[in-house]
Amino acid sequence: MALPTFTQQYEAGDAWLVNSCAHPNLVRDVWASRMLAPIPSGEEWLVAEARLATGYPRLVRIRAEQRGPVLADPVMDVLWWLVPLHAAEKLADVRQLAVKPSGWSLHCPPTGWQIEGRMWITRPDGSGRLTDPAVLAAAFGPGGYRLPAEASR
Repeated sequence: MALPTFTQQYEAGDAWLVNSCAHPNLVRDVWASRMLAPIPSGEEWLVAEARLATGYPRLVRIRAEQRGPVLADPVMDVLWWLVPLHAAEKLADVRQLAVKPSGWSLHCPPTGWQIEGRMWITRPDGSGRLTDPAVLAAAFGPGGYRLPAEASR
């Protein structure tokens, strides 16, 4: 079985993003104009926001297969993680993260592009995988995320 091409991966990620909003054709039209498209959170996922300067070192503490989509804006010094709808309660005590409310719009480029300096560090792949809030919270802790003891045997 052949692995998907980059184009196929980008198309799957784009389809997943646009299908999580009420007006997918509008999002595609905005992207075709090479602009950031506002995609509201709350239907499929929420957004957890951190400063890029403090969040990126935490990002690399999370194994790639445990990471959901992560969007970065170096000019604004911001990272955004796409997290499950129940994440707000689980991340409430992580002071370096702010979980945006349902309906908050994430202005994002398509998965394979960089627009206005904004880019996907971990691209949506169409699978719907999101970053587990427990893993994200642990990555912001003093020791970082560690596999459960039984997983390391």
